Amino acid sequence: MASLKLCKAFVHAQIFPNGNHNRRFSSKKNISEGLHLHHGDLLHVRRTENLKNVRNMLCEGRDSLESMVTIDALQRLSIDYHFEEEITSILGSFYNNFKRVHGINGSLYDVSLIFRLLRQHGYDVSPDVFKKFVNQEGSFEPSLRGDLKGMLELYEASHLNIGEDILDKASDFSGENLRDTMQHSEPRISELVSHALKHPIHLSVARHHSKYYLNHNRGDGSRRNKALDELASSDLDIVRSLHQDEMEEVSRWWKDLGLAQELRFARDQPLKWFMWPMAMLSEPRFSRHRIALTKPIALIYIIDDIFDVFGSLDELILFTEAIHRWDITTIDSLPRYMKMCYMALYNITNEFAYFIFKEHGWNPINSLRRAWGELFDAFLMEARWFASEHIPKAEEYLANAILSAGLHMVYIHIFFLLGEGITEESVDYLESHPTITSSPATILRLWDDLGNAKDEYQEGFDGSYLECYLKENPKYSLEKGRKHVKRMISDAWKSLNRECFSSPKPFSRRFSQSSLNGARMVRMMYDYDGDHRLLDLEEQLNSLFH
Repeated sequence: MASLKLCKAFVHAQIFPNGNHNRRFSSKKNISEGLHLHHGDLLHVRRTENLKNVRNMLCEGRDSLESMVTIDALQRLSIDYHFEEEITSILGSFYNNFKRVHGINGSLYDVSLIFRLLRQHGYDVSPDVFKKFVNQEGSFEPSLRGDLKGMLELYEASHLNIGEDILDKASDFSGENLRDTMQHSEPRISELVSHALKHPIHLSVARHHSKYYLNHNRGDGSRRNKALDELASSDLDIVRSLHQDEMEEVSRWWKDLGLAQELRFARDQPLKWFMWPMAMLSEPRFSRHRIALTKPIALIYIIDDIFDVFGSLDELILFTEAIHRWDITTIDSLPRYMKMCYMALYNITNEFAYFIFKEHGWNPINSLRRAWGELFDAFLMEARWFASEHIPKAEEYLANAILSAGLHMVYIHIFFLLGEGITEESVDYLESHPTITSSPATILRLWDDLGNAKDEYQEGFDGSYLECYLKENPKYSLEKGRKHVKRMISDAWKSLNRECFSSPKPFSRRFSQSSLNGARMVRMMYDYDGDHRLLDLEEQLNSLFH
């Protein structure tokens, strides 16, 4: 494969090697371990000094709104992982004050920012804090429309909705006002508002937009902003170099595996697949884990292609039975291409299980076998529907698609990679497909339905909730069906928020973040433009090399 020192043409080929593809995807180390010191001693010395400056500033202003503004900036710049203890302490202090005075004082911006940060970090904060901005008719005061800063922050806060009517109103009110502002403002303001509308903080992977925030929100020369800018710049250089090293290793592994040469009909997009782990396990310390996670993700894509594009129904039945047996001595009945895929899956899964056992002392092989079996069963169900030209009921289709989307399989791997809170009870709960894995899968499946690109290799039924829904409701127009799907996506986000932000929490904060980031990646992976291009994904891949 061409060197990863990388031209735009190579990046584009990695996303669309054979045209457009609109398919589903179907012990704690020291943080410096992931940051290779060979990137330059001077860079690390400067970074260490900036770390100390920002830490001191957080401590100095811990009880002021300025500290919350700094925390917000740290998160937007994706450097908050350096200051976990300080951020937890400051937010805890603000929450205790919130409970003591029964609310949040300040402007619309102040209240929205504090509400968002506290809820993001799992504190129980009622959206009733916004009632003072609502009139007797239950609507937000029209006089707030001129407060652009407050409108932007209210819009951001509204996305942390767990099913609350006032946050629905906040989203409608701020969104409508911002869209109007964008149309009647100078270019700089219009661009700022446009970016906020297209990429709300809660619905976006922070690291994918940290460069934008750094470039478009430069400080005013103050000590705080200068330290943040310098820290973010040096951190961005180090992390970019780390990701380039990881991608080179992933590319070597994929080439050596040989599946791309054997399965010519399947996708050959290792860099695109690597984008999922880069988002879902974003902290630099998880370098080895990102590489390990890319391997089962690659297999999900390849197996999806075998079921959707190439395998006959009889072969797919044999393939699924072989996976359930999990016995490498019984695969003689499979065709050669399936044998190679089976061997790769068998070996990679066992290697992964050994890796987890060494890291955390837990053998996940039974959980992984069951998860692969479930995924194959879901793929096979869709293959049977396609072979018989049967279009199932919408809910029947979606229940199966939550599995065939592949995200649950990925989250099983992430859970064991993180190694936080592994018990028989937590494993059983995870295997029951809780909201924290099923909601992102629902979002993925439904976003895929809304995509503009069509699969060039398939004809007929290739899996669409929208198609099933419209068949059940023949009087509905396509536009009405799409609106219904968008409402379902919104509801899935609310369910996911509820699972991640409400108490008690069955999973660790890092696992919750990986779940959220998986859902956030969906739009980047499936939001095709009119030319069947994934512009956001292309931009993110290109940013890794410039």
